[in-house]
Amino acid sequence: MKSQTRWKIEEFHRELKQLTGIEFCQCRLGKIQKNHIACAMLVWNFLKRLSVKIGKTIYQVKHELLSDYLGSELKYPSIKIQLI
Repeated sequence: MKSQTRWKIEEFHRELKQLTGIEFCQCRLGKIQKNHIACAMLVWNFLKRLSVKIGKTIYQVKHELLSDYLGSELKYPSIKIQLI
């Protein structure tokens, strides 16, 4: 039983680091770091619930979300660039 619990914790840490960019916070103040960690955990929670709901892995869900966003931006850019 302990090894199953430990595995779930390891899985959580791996997914949190790989999918949310939690380690890229460059803030020095503790309060801002806590906010960054909390936001990363909220993102992980959203991705995990969505992956369970649609029956895909959390990695597939993130890839599809980014792929859809990139395709949309390439077709209809949200930032217009004016050439001089």
